[in-house]
Amino acid sequence: MPPARLLVALLLLLPLSVRADGDWRLAHKEDGIDVYLSGVERSAYQRFRGVTRIKASVRTLVDLQENLRVACKWLYACAEMRLLEVEGDSTWVYLTTDLPWPAQARDMVLRVRSERLGDGTLVRHLSAEPGRLAVVPGLIRVRRLQGQWVMRPLGERETEVTYELQADPAGDVPGWLANRFVVDAPVVTLKTLRAVAERQP
Repeated sequence: MPPARLLVALLLLLPLSVRADGDWRLAHKEDGIDVYLSGVERSAYQRFRGVTRIKASVRTLVDLQENLRVACKWLYACAEMRLLEVEGDSTWVYLTTDLPWPAQARDMVLRVRSERLGDGTLVRHLSAEPGRLAVVPGLIRVRRLQGQWVMRPLGERETEVTYELQADPAGDVPGWLANRFVVDAPVVTLKTLRAVAERQP
């Protein structure tokens, strides 16, 4: 069976019984983290939304995102992350992945645009800008990606964190791996970020 069809077949097995807003459905709950999945028009790949609460301030979480060496340690499947450019409210970051065999390593250029809301919430909009850097031999460039981080303060040292992402990984990705990624990526990322953030003074 072609990888795209296998992926669709596997995704249809995900639980549909619990619905979130719109067409989001609750697919997984683990250790205080809720993972919602949603289909994307004209794409075989679902988007995910992970939501949890972290006993840390928005400022602490921002610091952990902006320290790219540290950020790569808590971001799922990150092999390397480095700063390319900062201009106004936007930052461009180069990232390479370390995905399980048999997937090939990917790389991407991410634009991160920050937006501060009136209630203190920080939204970081993510998008791919593949042409901003020359293609690296041996790596598959991710060309389509959209997502966001939303950090909403609940108190002085408590934040609701939402991590949402949809990407086309490019090239052949086994269906079982794509299916696992949309749950593992938010769970592992948010669980590790929470552990790091809650140890900060």
